[in-house]
Amino acid sequence: MVQAANLGFPRVGLNRELKKAQEAYWKGKVSLADLENTAKELRARHWNIQKDAGIEVIPSNDFSFYDQVLDTITMVGAVPERYNWDGGQIDLDLFFAMARGRQDGSTDVVAMEMTKWFDTNYHYIVPEFKADTEFKYSRDKAVKEFEEAKALGIETRPVLLGPVSFLLLGKTYDNLNALDLLDKLLPVYEEVLQKLEAAGAKEVQIDEGTLVLDLDADAKEAFKKAYDKLSAASGLKITIATYFGDLRDNLELAAGLPVAGLHVDLMRAPEQIDDVLAKLPADKKLSVGVVDGRNIWKTDLAKASAKVQKAVDALGSDRVQVAPSCSLLHSPVDLDVEDKLDDELKNWLAFAKQKLQEIKLIADAANGSKDEAAFEANKAAFDSRGSSSRIHNSAVKDRVAGLTDADAQRHNPFDVRIEAQRELLGLPILPTTTIGSFPQTQDIRQARAKFKKGELSREEYDAFLAEKTKEAMAWQDEIDIDVPVHGEYERNDMVEYFGEKLDGFAFTKNGWVQSYGSRCVKPPIIFGDVSRPEAMTVRWSSFAQEQTDRPVKGMLTGPVTILQWSFVRDDQPRETTCKQISLAIRDEVHDLEKADIRVIQIDEPALREGLPLRKSDWDQYLKWAVDSFKISSSGIEDATQIHTHMCYCEFNDIIDSIAALDADVISIETSRSAMELLDAFVNFKYPNEIGPGVYDIHSPRIPSQDEMEKLLTKALDVLSPEQVWVNPDCGLKTRGWEETKPALEHMVAAAKSMRAKIEQEKAA
Repeated sequence: MVQAANLGFPRVGLNRELKKAQEAYWKGKVSLADLENTAKELRARHWNIQKDAGIEVIPSNDFSFYDQVLDTITMVGAVPERYNWDGGQIDLDLFFAMARGRQDGSTDVVAMEMTKWFDTNYHYIVPEFKADTEFKYSRDKAVKEFEEAKALGIETRPVLLGPVSFLLLGKTYDNLNALDLLDKLLPVYEEVLQKLEAAGAKEVQIDEGTLVLDLDADAKEAFKKAYDKLSAASGLKITIATYFGDLRDNLELAAGLPVAGLHVDLMRAPEQIDDVLAKLPADKKLSVGVVDGRNIWKTDLAKASAKVQKAVDALGSDRVQVAPSCSLLHSPVDLDVEDKLDDELKNWLAFAKQKLQEIKLIADAANGSKDEAAFEANKAAFDSRGSSSRIHNSAVKDRVAGLTDADAQRHNPFDVRIEAQRELLGLPILPTTTIGSFPQTQDIRQARAKFKKGELSREEYDAFLAEKTKEAMAWQDEIDIDVPVHGEYERNDMVEYFGEKLDGFAFTKNGWVQSYGSRCVKPPIIFGDVSRPEAMTVRWSSFAQEQTDRPVKGMLTGPVTILQWSFVRDDQPRETTCKQISLAIRDEVHDLEKADIRVIQIDEPALREGLPLRKSDWDQYLKWAVDSFKISSSGIEDATQIHTHMCYCEFNDIIDSIAALDADVISIETSRSAMELLDAFVNFKYPNEIGPGVYDIHSPRIPSQDEMEKLLTKALDVLSPEQVWVNPDCGLKTRGWEETKPALEHMVAAAKSMRAKIEQEKAA
C-alpha cells in the first residue's frame, strides 16, 4: 500500500502560541514550566491534526523552541567556548543564550550567527567548528518527543538533521575542513539512533538537504562514510530526505547509500522523477514530494496522482510514499480560519492542514480508493483560477514588455553621482543612520489593532502616528543621527505593508510562517498582475522631513524581497512578477524624489536568498534580479542617493552582482561575524559606500561604545573613511526602546569618537 507521509509541521501554532510563550518567558512573565507546557500542548495538537488527516508516517522532533540546526548543535554538544558550558545536559537557558546572546550581571556573551536556510526566508543558527571541537550526546530532545507522542498513542518517525549537512552548513576557523570532524561526530549520531530504537522507534527521517547542492569529492565520500556507519548502528529504517531542488549528479550517490528510503522534491524538480526511478535500487522505498510545502496554492491532484502512479508502476505500491515536497514548516497552519479572503481566492489555496488532506487523497487514489468528488472539486478550482479575470492586467503586461536596457541605468556613474550627493546632503565622514524601523511597542500594536477593528477613526489613528513620528524625529535630532528615519510606525511588516497598497496582492489573518526563533511573518499572496494605484510612503516620509533640517531617508522594500517573501503566483515566470513589482517601486522612488526626499533606501535582504542552489543556474536569476532592482532605482537625478540593505547571507560568491546593483550605499550585517562578511567587499574593492553593521539587533544585549569602535576600526583598516557609514545590522522593529536608545547613543558616540581620531591623524 502507498503510504501518506509528512516531513514536518509548523511549530508556532495557529495563533502564534509558541512565539507568545517564548517572548513572555524571555521577559520573565511566565515560568519555564509554562513555556514547556505550551510547547507540549502544541506538539500534541499538531500530531493529532496529522493523525486525524490520515497521515500514516507522522514526524516527531520537527518541533523546536528556536531552530532545528540549533537543536542539532545542542544534541551533539557543539557549544562554543564563550558560553562556558559545563558539559552536562544542555538546558533551554543555554539554548536561548546561543540563539540570542546573554547580557546579565557579569555575563555578556554574543549570539551565534544566523543565515538563511538554503533559499528560504527561514534563518538557522550557524554551527561553529574548530579543529579541537569535540562532540558528545548532550540533549535528549529527540527521544523525549518520540516518547511523548507514543504516550498519546501516536507512532512517529523522528526527524534528525543529517551529520554531513550539519557539518557543511557550519562555519569553520583556521582553514578547517568541517568534514574532518565527521569521525568525531558520527558516534553521537550512532548513540542517538540507538536511544531512539531503545525507546521503540522503528524508523527515522534524516534530512540531508545538501545533497541538492554542488558537492566536491570530499563531501560525496563523507556521505558514503556516514551512512555506512549509521546504517549499521541500529535496526532503524533510515529515510534520507532531500528538498528544494534536484539531485542531478548526486543522484547515484544518494540512491546508493545503504538506507531504507529516499525522499525527493518533485515540486521544485519534477523532471528528476524518471532518473530517480531508473537509479533507485530494488531494496529502497521512494518518498515522492508532490504537494508543495513552500507555497499555498492547491495541488493539482490529477497531475500529482500521475507522478505517483508512475512511481507505483515502476516500484510497486509498497515502495512508494506520498509526501509534501519539504517540511510544512514553510506553510501557514490552517486555511479554514481565514475569513479575510474571498471565497474565489480561498478556493485556490491550501495551507498545511489542507496539504495533509491532499497527501491523503493522492495516496488513497494510488491505492484504488479515489475520492471522485474531491478530485472533481479540485479540477473546478483550477479551472476557475485559470479563467479568472482578476488575475490579468493588460496595461501592466504591456509596461513590462516595453522595458529597455535604459530603464535599468542611472544617468551617470557613481563617481559623478557621489559628488552631487555630497554637495546636496552635506554629511560628515562616517555618517550615522539606522536601517529604517524603530520599536513597535505595545501601544503601537494596540492602536493598529483598534484601527483595524474600527475602534479608532482614521483621523485618530493618523494623529497617533503623527505624534509617534514627531517623537522619533525629535529624539534622533537630540542624539545627533545624521540621516534620520521616520520609524515606520504606520507599517506592520516590510513586505505586507507594501503588498496592501499594491494591486494583485491578497492577505491572510493567520497565515503566519516562522522566520527565526519567535519571529513570524505573514507573507502576502501574489495572485495577479502587480501595479501601484497610488503613492505608498510619500505622506509619512514628507511629514518626517517637515520635522527636521536633516535629510530624512525614505524607506522602501525592493522588488526581489517582496517577491521572495510572498507566496508567489505559479502561473507565470517569477521574473515577470518581479519586474511588475519593480515598476511599482520605481514609481514610488520618483514620487519620493518629487517630494524632496533625496535619500531613499530600497531594501533587498532577499537577493542572495533567491539564488538558485546550483551555480550553473545562477546567471539567469542574477540577471533578472539585478535588473529588477535597477529598474526600481533608476530614472532619477544624480543627487538623489540610493541605499540598499542586505543581511544574514554570504556575499563572496555574488559580489559582482551586488556591485552591479549600483546602489550608492549598501548596508550589510557584520556585527555577529565581527566584520568577517566585509571581506567580500574589500577583496572585490567595492567602489561605492558601505554601512557595515556595528550593532546586532537580533540580540537583546546592548553593545558598548568601545565595542562599536573596535568594529569600526576593523572596517577602517580596509575601507577609506569616506566610504563608511555607521548603522545597526537591521531594522529595530523587534527591539524595545530600553535597548534601542542606549545602543544608538553608543553608536553615535562611537562614530564621533572615530571621526575625531581620523581628524587627529590627518592633522598629524
